[in-house]
Amino acid sequence: MATVKESSEDTQVVYDLEGTLLEACSCGVLCPCWIGEDPDGGSCDSVNAYHFSAGTIRGVDVSGLTYVQVNRIPGNVLTPRSWRAVVFVSEEATEEQLQAIVDTFAGKNGGPLADVAGLIGEVLDVQRAPIVHETRDGRGTLTVGDFVSARMSPYVGSDGSSITTLRDSIFSTVPGSPAYVAKAHSHQVNLPQYGMVWSFENRNAIQSDWKMVHRDAG
Repeated sequence: MATVKESSEDTQVVYDLEGTLLEACSCGVLCPCWIGEDPDGGSCDSVNAYHFSAGTIRGVDVSGLTYVQVNRIPGNVLTPRSWRAVVFVSEEATEEQLQAIVDTFAGKNGGPLADVAGLIGEVLDVQRAPIVHETRDGRGTLTVGDFVSARMSPYVGSDGSSITTLRDSIFSTVPGSPAYVAKAHSHQVNLPQYGMVWSFENRNAIQSDWKMVHRDAG
């Protein structure tokens, strides 16, 4: 049986999320954005995809759903409100789940995800879509409808098994968790209605297992 103290703490949880991240971008390996340098070529075209293996947002269960953000970043990644983004959420999300997820990644629920949200200047659209987000044997696969796709695999250490990690960097899309340095063998986006069309091979990718818990200050 939960104690009174434990029950009180539970009521303070804004979001408690864990899952996997798949990220691919136009930069070479390793993307300089993660250490605060300007992107290769002066701008960065990227996809960030968060799958929730388990989680709640203000009591709304979002387990099994995925949030994908397609970005055009015109310069240094840390420039506030500079990104333009299109957002996709798993098509099976209810209206309540979709709103909870979108609000959280828009920064409305505070915490570490609000810091990342502060970089976005304009969200061009929010849509439901069929999303496949898989990690298996260190490899990642992402598809969003027939207009976003990426295949990636991590770099490993000299023993051939330990995954190369990036941690304590100035910028991260998974605050508090190490990132697995990877390469996207393919990375394609075809969203001409938003001015986002690109196709890359053997460019930067990041994967991660992550967990974020944010509680109300009061």
